[in-house]
Amino acid sequence: MEGALREAVELGRSILGQGSVATYIPELAKADPSALAAAYCGMDGKTISAGDKGTEITIQSISKVASLGLALNICGEEMVFSKVGVEPSADPFNSIMRLEMRAPHRPQNPLINSGAILVLSLLPFSDSTERLEAVLDTMRRMSGNEGLRVNEAVAASEKDTSDRNRSLGYFLRSVEAMDGNVENILDSYFRQCAIECSVEDLAAMGATLACGGVNPLTGEQVLPERTAMILRALMMTCGLYDGSGDFAVRVGFPAKSGVGGGIMGSVPARAGVAVVGPALDKRGNSIGGVRTLEMLSESLSLRVL
Repeated sequence: MEGALREAVELGRSILGQGSVATYIPELAKADPSALAAAYCGMDGKTISAGDKGTEITIQSISKVASLGLALNICGEEMVFSKVGVEPSADPFNSIMRLEMRAPHRPQNPLINSGAILVLSLLPFSDSTERLEAVLDTMRRMSGNEGLRVNEAVAASEKDTSDRNRSLGYFLRSVEAMDGNVENILDSYFRQCAIECSVEDLAAMGATLACGGVNPLTGEQVLPERTAMILRALMMTCGLYDGSGDFAVRVGFPAKSGVGGGIMGSVPARAGVAVVGPALDKRGNSIGGVRTLEMLSESLSLRVL
C-alpha cells in the first residue's frame, strides 16, 4: 500500500508545473506549489500516507460536506432539499449567472458556493461563532482530530476579497431564498473554509463517510448512515464542480475538492483516500492530486463506477 501511494504521488508530482496556486485569496497564494501528499485510511482506522506528509492546508470547500451533514441532521432532508437542489452544475463554483437566470432562484446543489451559504443559513444559530463551532465540531468528529482549528489569517483574507460570495448571499436574500443576517452567515462561511487540516485528516473524514458515518478511528457514529450516503452521492456528481464528470470518468469514486489543494475521497465500505497539493488546474482542483487519485484508483481497484 505504501509503495502504491509513493508511486502515485511521484506521478502526480510530475505535472505540478502545469498548475498554479489560488491567488484570488492572498493568503492562499503563499502555499507551496511543489507540495503533494496522499493518504489512505481503511475501515480498520489504519492510515498510511506518502509524499509531503507535513503539509497542512485550509480545507476550503471540502468543509461544505460537513456543514451539509450537520444541516441534514438538524433540519432534516425535506427542509434542506426544499431550499437547495441536488443537480450538478456546469458552471464555476462561484457563479451567479445561472442562479439569477433560473426560476425559482434556488442553488443547483449544496456544494457550490451559493448552495453552501444557503445551507449555513438553515442552521438554527443566530451567532456566527456558535454556527462555526457546530460545523467545526462535526469536522473534528469526522476526522478524529480534536485539534482542528481556524487559520484566522486565511479567514480574514477571504473576508477581505470575497465580493462574489457577498453578491451570492445578498442575491439569495433579495429573492427571499435565504433568511438571516448575510454578513453573519458569511462570517461563519469564511471561517469554516479556513479550517486547517492534513492529508491524514481528510482521509479519515472520507473513511467516516465510506463507513456509513462511523469514524473508523474512534468508533463513533458521527453521521446517520443515510446522511453519509447522501453526502457520497453529491460528492460523486457535484464534488469537483464543473470537473465532476471528468473526475468520475477518470477516477470513479466520490470525492470533494477545495481550492486550498485538498481532495477528500470516499470509497464505500472500503476506505477514505485523500490528497493535498496546492497547485490547481483551471477548474480549481489539485492538478497533481487528481492525477495521483487516478493512479491509485487503477492500482488499488478503487473505482465504484
